[in-house]
Amino acid sequence: MDEEPLLDVADLHVRFRTRTGTVEAVRGLSFALGREKLGIVGESGSGKSMTGRAVLGLVPAPGEVTAARLAFKGQDLRGLGEPGMRALRGRRISMVLQDPKFSLNPVMRVGDQIAEAYRQHHRVDRSDARARSIAMLEQVRIRDPRRVYDLYPHEVSGGMGQRIMIAMMLIPEPDVIIADEPTSALDVTVQMQVLAILDDLVTQRGMGLIFISHDLALVGSFCDRVLVMYGGRVMETLAARDLASATHPYTRGLLSCLPRLEHPAATLPTLARDPSWMGP
Repeated sequence: MDEEPLLDVADLHVRFRTRTGTVEAVRGLSFALGREKLGIVGESGSGKSMTGRAVLGLVPAPGEVTAARLAFKGQDLRGLGEPGMRALRGRRISMVLQDPKFSLNPVMRVGDQIAEAYRQHHRVDRSDARARSIAMLEQVRIRDPRRVYDLYPHEVSGGMGQRIMIAMMLIPEPDVIIADEPTSALDVTVQMQVLAILDDLVTQRGMGLIFISHDLALVGSFCDRVLVMYGGRVMETLAARDLASATHPYTRGLLSCLPRLEHPAATLPTLARDPSWMGP
């Protein structure tokens, strides 16, 4: 990577100390993110979402986050503190969550929520924020954005709600987006539309995207690089175009579990896990 990475993470650990022992959710993860689309894939519990939350300082108590390096554009995030992280979140790094039903305020018009996200980081009046929000709704390909601005979350479909969430996260003009399963609740057609919007906006703005997903085929077709996680560790990092020829047994196992129309099977294979993948 020629230029300084947007995100530089080295030896990241996320631990939860419980009465029965310490749970290692992320174990020594390292990666660098440039102006690209980086996919993070793995089973539930592999540490994908916790990685995104650790970058933003959103790991809930009693979680503990440590890292040899955790930097955004050269700025060390480890000692930034909550006020500094609050200024960074949204404005420089945004996170799109899985289901808009649980992320949007149900008693607030969706347009006002987008405008609020903009005014949080830009000194503008309400009318300017409204105009910018309507323009942002147009950018995420919502028809009749002035009408949609005044709707409540329960009045929009799942696909439109996800577009509204993307608009809300993009309107502060961040450098990095962390998208945590942003299309898993959508049907295939709407999923492709939302991915096309993300792809266009990331490319046009020269942003970095971390795309967290269970869907290997989707990540392989959408992202530039793929980071495969298991048990809080990185098993393999490779170019997305090379995913089909991955060499690690875990990645190969995940790929073999995918159903294929051209080679139908009566029974899908079961992934065999090797204890050595967890390391010492």
